[in-house]
Amino acid sequence: MTQLALFDLDHTLLPCDSDYEWGQFLARIGVVDSQYYAKQNERFYQDYKDGKLDIHEFLRFALKPLSEHSRAQLKEWHDQFMAEVITGQLRQKAVDLVKKHQDAGDLCCVVTATNSFVTRPIVESFGIEHLIATEPATKGVGSDVIFTGEVKGIPNFREGKIQNVHTWLGEQNLDLSQLPRSYFYSDSMNDLPLLEQVSHPVATNPDDRLRQEAQKRNWPILELFA
Repeated sequence: MTQLALFDLDHTLLPCDSDYEWGQFLARIGVVDSQYYAKQNERFYQDYKDGKLDIHEFLRFALKPLSEHSRAQLKEWHDQFMAEVITGQLRQKAVDLVKKHQDAGDLCCVVTATNSFVTRPIVESFGIEHLIATEPATKGVGSDVIFTGEVKGIPNFREGKIQNVHTWLGEQNLDLSQLPRSYFYSDSMNDLPLLEQVSHPVATNPDDRLRQEAQKRNWPILELFA
């Protein structure tokens, strides 16, 4: 019977935050006002770590650059981002963790708050087919499709992850409560709602608050980047 392995991405499979790094990259190559963007990026990142991020305010900020350029230009920049920033952040222990579940025949999926434009190529580099991410809204058809700067559906953040996971599982004709084993690997206290939903929560490279919670609940703690 199917077993499920869910993975957060940033600071879980990656030792960095891909959303934050993408913003820093855009500032570095001059796509956005570097001083303003770097300052706002830092503020939102700190809010996230402190557990007080306004996800809607952040997404208006993060998705705006996507709406200002063509898909072809964005892909060119993302290819450069992958080569210059992300490839060097792939760690063998993280790759091996994913492979262990894949070799066991588990259904593997990355569940991340970071938008799918930024994360899909990263997730593919781990050999993972399935991705549940915050989805940027688009308009147009065919080669004329562009991002609007808005969000499609429910932001994949905190409780939103639960709803989006259940929707995705329903599309696979699966129910979380009926799976014999379900794993979720995450570093962040922001993911406590989804960690509580699975049969095998694993605090992975946990932040201080999640580490304390995991110790209190006797959840396993996994260090991939120590």
